[in-house]
Amino acid sequence: MDVDRLRSVWRRIFALAWPVMAEQTTRTLMRTVDILVTAALSPAAVVAIGLADLFARFPLRIGLGLGGGAIALSSQDTGSGADANRDESVSQSLVLGFLIGLPFVALGVFAGPALVGLFPASDDAVRLGGAYLAIVFATAPARLLAIIGARALQGIGDTATPMYVNVFVNVVNVALSVGLGFGLLFLPALGVRGVAFGTATANVLSAGLLLAAIYRPASPLSATRPTDPTVALQLVRVGLPRTAEGVISELAEFPFNALLLSLGPTAGAAASAGGAAPGDVVNAGFQVGRRVYQQVTGPLSRGYNIAASVLVGQALGRSDPATARYEGWATAALALLSVGGIGGLLVAFADSVVAVIGFGSSPDALAYAAAFAVVYGLSAPGLALFSTLSGALQGAGETRLPFYARTTGMFGFFVGFSYVAVEFTAFGLTGVYAGVVLAHVWMGAVMVLAFRDADWAGTAAGLLRERGSVAADEE
Repeated sequence: MDVDRLRSVWRRIFALAWPVMAEQTTRTLMRTVDILVTAALSPAAVVAIGLADLFARFPLRIGLGLGGGAIALSSQDTGSGADANRDESVSQSLVLGFLIGLPFVALGVFAGPALVGLFPASDDAVRLGGAYLAIVFATAPARLLAIIGARALQGIGDTATPMYVNVFVNVVNVALSVGLGFGLLFLPALGVRGVAFGTATANVLSAGLLLAAIYRPASPLSATRPTDPTVALQLVRVGLPRTAEGVISELAEFPFNALLLSLGPTAGAAASAGGAAPGDVVNAGFQVGRRVYQQVTGPLSRGYNIAASVLVGQALGRSDPATARYEGWATAALALLSVGGIGGLLVAFADSVVAVIGFGSSPDALAYAAAFAVVYGLSAPGLALFSTLSGALQGAGETRLPFYARTTGMFGFFVGFSYVAVEFTAFGLTGVYAGVVLAHVWMGAVMVLAFRDADWAGTAAGLLRERGSVAADEE
C-alpha cells in the first residue's frame, strides 16, 4: 500500500468534505432544533412535523436528483475543461428545478391536511402537520434552486461558498424556529407554524444568496440561456434515477411510519401524561432516535458523498479512470473508519445522547428513541459505504445502481422484513430493528460490488463524448 498517496488523497478529500460537513452540521442542527421545540410542545407536535416532513422531503429528493446531474456534469466538464458545457448544465438544472417546484406550492395549499391525514395519527398531529406542510411547500421552488445551486458550485470544486451561505441561513432558521416556536423576544408564539415559517424563510434566503454567488462577477460560472437539448437529456438521464431513488426512500417511510403508529399497543406503550396516543409515542421515539443518528453522522456522510462525486467526476473528465477508482475507494475507507466509529460510540452512549436531543419527550418515547439510536448506530458502516460509493458512481453519471440498491434495501428489508416480523411473528419491535439494520447492510454491500464490477468509467466516457466535452480519441 502506498501510504503517502493515501494520505495525500485523504487530505484532498477532507479539504473538499469539511465545508460540506460544517454546512450539514448546521442543517441537521436546525432539524434537531425543530425536534427540540416541538418535543417541548407535545408528542403530537413531534409526530406532526415528522409526518409532514415525509412529504416536505419530496422537493428535497427532486433537488438532490437534479443536483446530482448538475454535480456529475459540472465536475466532469471541469476536469475536461469544457466550460461552456458546464455553464449550460448549471443553467438548465436551475431552470428545471424552479419549474418542478411550482406544483408543490398548490399541493401544500390545497392538500396539506389531507396528505398528513393519510396516516393513522391523532387529530392534533394531522392538524398541525397540515399547517406545517402548507407553509413549507410554499417555498418549494426556492428550496430546489438552493439545492441545485449548491451542487453546481460543489461540482467545480467550490465547497466553501455553499458552506458560508448555508451556515448563515441555518443559523437564521434556528433563531426563527426557536423565537417563533416559543414566542421569544418580540416574536409571536406560533408553535409548529413558527417552526415552519423559520424553514420557509431559510429556503428563500438560501436560494437568493446562492444564485448571487453563482453569477457574481468573480465566479467561474457564467449565466447562459439554455439551448442544448443533449445537456438537458443528460441531466434528466443522470438525475432521474437519483430522484427516483430518493422518492422510493420517502415512499418506504409511509408504510414504515404507519407500521410504527399501529405498533404502540403491541409494543406495550402507554399514553403519555399529556394523553398522547400510544402510536404517537412509538413514532415520536423513532423520529427522535433517527434524528440523533443523523445529527452525529449525517454531516460526515454527506461530506464524503460530495467529495467522492467531485473527485471521481473530475478524474473521469481528465480521462483517468484509474485515479477515479483509487480515490473512490480511498473515500469509502475514510468514511467507514470515521462514520462507523461514531456509530459505535452512539451504540455505547445512546441513552445519554437521546436524553439531550429529546428533552421534553415522555419517558416511553425516550426509551424507544434510545433503541432506534442504537439500531442506526449499528447500521452506520453500511450507510457510510452506501453514501460514499453512491456519490462516486454519481460523479461518473451512473445513478441507476444506487437506485437499485436503495429500492431493494428499503422495500425488501426496511419495510418488507419489518412488516413480516410484526404481522407474522412474535418479534414485534425487535423485528423492526432487525429490518432497519439489514436494509442498510444490504445497501452498502451492493454498492461495494457495483463500484468494483460495473463499467461506470465507460458510462462517463460516453456522456462526455455525447455532449462534446471530450474528443473520441481522448477517452
